[in-house]
Amino acid sequence: PQQMTFGEPLPLKSGASIGDYTLVYETYGTLNAARSNAVLVCHALNASHHVAGTYSGKSRSEGWWDNLVGPGKPLDTDRFFVIGVNNPGSCFGSTGPMDPNPATGQPYGADFPVVTVEDWVDAQARLVERLGIAQLAAVIGGSLGGMQALSWTLRYPDRVRHCIGVATAPNL
Repeated sequence: PQQMTFGEPLPLKSGASIGDYTLVYETYGTLNAARSNAVLVCHALNASHHVAGTYSGKSRSEGWWDNLVGPGKPLDTDRFFVIGVNNPGSCFGSTGPMDPNPATGQPYGADFPVVTVEDWVDAQARLVERLGIAQLAAVIGGSLGGMQALSWTLRYPDRVRHCIGVATAPNL
């Protein structure tokens, strides 16, 4: 896993914001010179940034879409640069309720602001931009991840060439 910290607050749909937050993410494959082969994989409610592969020395650590991401698989990492991002508010490493609230120095706990699909997509868009990627080859996700993929097409239509929403609905 990698981490990227953002000093500028993330404005949320609720009117609140998250300041000084961190996103945990993993990448698979190689970003091409044109930066045109990036695919963002959005996770469902109970998943994380760990999309594929295993962690060295850890049994039962396969990524949640390991059967789809890797060399020769549908998201072929010999062709695509695949990005998995852990969303804010999650318990898998990105800033969430257990982290210190910059305003108080104490854990957010129940004071962690409500985050929406749109908020997650905005956070992902900042990460993708920081990675130097102007347009994604595709955004893909299932269930809640599919809602994020659909939201990408509405919020950032010029930054997505293809959207693959699996077992999802457009209600956000």
